[in-house]
Amino acid sequence: MEHGSYQDQSKATFSLTDEDHTLANSLRFTLNQDPRVTFCGYSIPHPSDARVNIRVQTTGDSASEVLKDSCQDLMLMCQHVRSTFDQAVVDFKNQKGLEAMDIK
Repeated sequence: MEHGSYQDQSKATFSLTDEDHTLANSLRFTLNQDPRVTFCGYSIPHPSDARVNIRVQTTGDSASEVLKDSCQDLMLMCQHVRSTFDQAVVDFKNQKGLEAMDIK
């Protein structure tokens, strides 16, 4: 859900349900890497409420578009980490790393 002004789309608060610090802090990180973002922060209204509020203020671009771009950037980062990890596991198994560790 987006809370913001129709007149000024460069500022908005987004409420994400069924999310916690894991996604919110990752999005905050990617948003703050974007030069179009002037402010980004998040809050969790109550610990028992599975909801995160993310505030985005930009230099003039649409806050929702900047958030979408940051979500895409975060997905690409996660895909890179996953493929790097998967390749490291394959390399480890190919080098017979488990046999050298003498694990039973």
